[in-house]
Amino acid sequence: MNVFFKIITSFSLMIIANIAIAKTDKLSIGLDWFINPDHAPLIIAQKRGYFEEVGLDIDMIEPADPNAPPKLVAAGKLDLAISYQPQLHIQVDQGLPVVRVGTLVGVPLNSLVVLKNGPIKSISDLKGKKIGFSVGGFEEALLSGMLQKYNIKMTDVELVNINFSLSPSLIAQKVDAVIGAFRNFELNQMDIVNHPGKAFYPEEHGVPTYEELIYISNKKNRNNPIFNKFFKAIQRATLTIINDPETTWKDFSTYRKGLDDELNKRAFKDTLTRFALRPQAHDIQTYEDFGVFLKQKGIIKKNIPVNTYAKP
Repeated sequence: MNVFFKIITSFSLMIIANIAIAKTDKLSIGLDWFINPDHAPLIIAQKRGYFEEVGLDIDMIEPADPNAPPKLVAAGKLDLAISYQPQLHIQVDQGLPVVRVGTLVGVPLNSLVVLKNGPIKSISDLKGKKIGFSVGGFEEALLSGMLQKYNIKMTDVELVNINFSLSPSLIAQKVDAVIGAFRNFELNQMDIVNHPGKAFYPEEHGVPTYEELIYISNKKNRNNPIFNKFFKAIQRATLTIINDPETTWKDFSTYRKGLDDELNKRAFKDTLTRFALRPQAHDIQTYEDFGVFLKQKGIIKKNIPVNTYAKP
């Protein structure tokens, strides 16, 4: 009888252990835009089963409105969202209960772009010219910081809201330059249609460096242990991309229809070196310096301690 009891007990423990191992945690994440090479670590982690191996079931949501995911995180309706460091400073200043918990792209992608063969050879040539933009506030702050280095005031240029028609507006010469163009996308897009562009990078022209794409969560959820599993899979996927760009490009481009084209192929290659290799780490001083910059430009009212909105 004792032997039978031991066998039953052992069998029961095995079942319980297997159930524990098989447990899957669901995690929802709102993207900043439609799926593109900026999201390659998420796609590779999903396609190669890295999320599944750490016990995660990931629901990636492409927003109709790029401004929606941070608000949904703040409202507790999404676990994570991909956002931008500059927007994080603004969101926190406005009272949104959001916090940075990881980094996707650790360096700026934003740039000021002109036609390569056009009349603008230097930022100093932009005085009296038209500059197109998509997002007011932050992009104007970037532009202001770049122009200031060349003794040009914002009143010395004409700003034109071109929504998200950056490359077409520049190619059609409706504007002389555009701010907000991503160096891994718009430059490739312009080159493909034989209207190459020239980029001026904010971090080389008076603007503090910053992290372009970050992961944010609700402040109350900042220490969720599920996030550690998520970033373990993301880091593995990122290293896989760096180590084997050709195979991972094939994985990414076949994730769904529409990704396997020349623009995405070029953008994938140009984004490789910009992914954060340690997604949970961040430079506190970088956040502090950028907060000071935004406050000086009047974009935020106060520069609060970094540890209140960026998980150490």
